[in-house]
Amino acid sequence: MHKALTPSSIAAPFGAYSHGIASAPAGQVIVTSGQLGLAPDGTCPEGVKAQAEQCFANIDAILQEAGATRDTVVRVSGFVTAREDFPTYMAVRDAWLADVTVKPASTLLIVTGFTREEFKVEVEVTAVVPA
Repeated sequence: MHKALTPSSIAAPFGAYSHGIASAPAGQVIVTSGQLGLAPDGTCPEGVKAQAEQCFANIDAILQEAGATRDTVVRVSGFVTAREDFPTYMAVRDAWLADVTVKPASTLLIVTGFTREEFKVEVEVTAVVPA
């Protein structure tokens, strides 16, 4: 399916991700909007862990709607509002990817905020379903 690109000439990834991904020939590319920690009823849980879990649950729903799985994800972009939330977000992301054989490329940015004060995490992914 996808191939991890992790050259031995650069430092190894310091988390559960690949430096790059070579995708299989694409049959369908899926790009999500940034998902916030909003539950189906519009509520937002408190705390980074619960919000990150909801972000990834939302992404699972989008992937499922497209007939895709976590194994088709080639890139994860995460955004948190505080540096101290980095380990919590990473733990949730790593748990979400635990059964994925080829870990996607991943970026995490620390941002000053989102559209509403209670939002602490946002996640978007790109997936490639092989032809």
